[in-house]
Amino acid sequence: MLSYRHAFHAGNHADVLKHTVQIALLRYLNQKDKAYWYVDTHAGAGMYSLVEGYATRLAEFADGVGRLWERTDLPPALADYVAQVKSFNPDGELTLYPGSPACAMRVLRPQDHARLYELHSSDGPLLQQAMQPWRRSVQIDQGDGFAGLKAVLPPPPRRALVLIDPPYEDKGDYKRVVDGLREGLKRFATGTYAVWYPLLQRAESQGLADQLKKLPAKGWLEATLTVQTPSVDGFGMHGSGMFILNPPYNLQDTLAEVMPYLVRHLGRDNGARFVLQAHENAA
Repeated sequence: MLSYRHAFHAGNHADVLKHTVQIALLRYLNQKDKAYWYVDTHAGAGMYSLVEGYATRLAEFADGVGRLWERTDLPPALADYVAQVKSFNPDGELTLYPGSPACAMRVLRPQDHARLYELHSSDGPLLQQAMQPWRRSVQIDQGDGFAGLKAVLPPPPRRALVLIDPPYEDKGDYKRVVDGLREGLKRFATGTYAVWYPLLQRAESQGLADQLKKLPAKGWLEATLTVQTPSVDGFGMHGSGMFILNPPYNLQDTLAEVMPYLVRHLGRDNGARFVLQAHENAA
């Protein structure tokens, strides 16, 4: 338990999808002057070096953000995402990758607040260090983000984006996601909840979205990106998904431009594809 280190995977295709959606959701919240909270249940280390340490072992960023780094034909939401990453690399070289908290803090306004949770004993101090530039706008808890939701919801301004992206190394994470969202919706029915999950050849992964669709939200949106044909032996992640409860009205149109582009430029074989669907529940 607690062996997962996101640094091995920083900037890969899953991060591209997750952080593009995350930034788009925050931009939507920014359309109103009223403050909101950003809640991150599994914040990680906050910032990742791509030239030393864990990220260099697999170099997954090369087939993720690296494939988009110099492109000039990016759809607007992807261009916004890449611009945020470039803001941490002012010399133009891709050497640092911002995790979800750093991406968020670049978009949050002075009146907004971030609440970050990270349980890993090594990543917690790194997160504290990475968040120093924004220490007045962020509160960091070294603890269980699922438990933290009970304490933080509903947030005082009654507006929030909650990002939930556990490592799923423990199969129990799938149940904790569903249970946490069910409890979150009871406490804060109008919040926007974004869940990242891996596409794997295991029942827990394949059934998660169907469970999320049954939760009592006003609506949902599902976006999945498959970058390669699932392996014959059944191992490994062949893509990832974002599932949003109470999504903004314009997110589906935004992702309708993004998802085909990601298939073309991040896909590795003819198994690359995307799914984008949304549903609004009856009142």
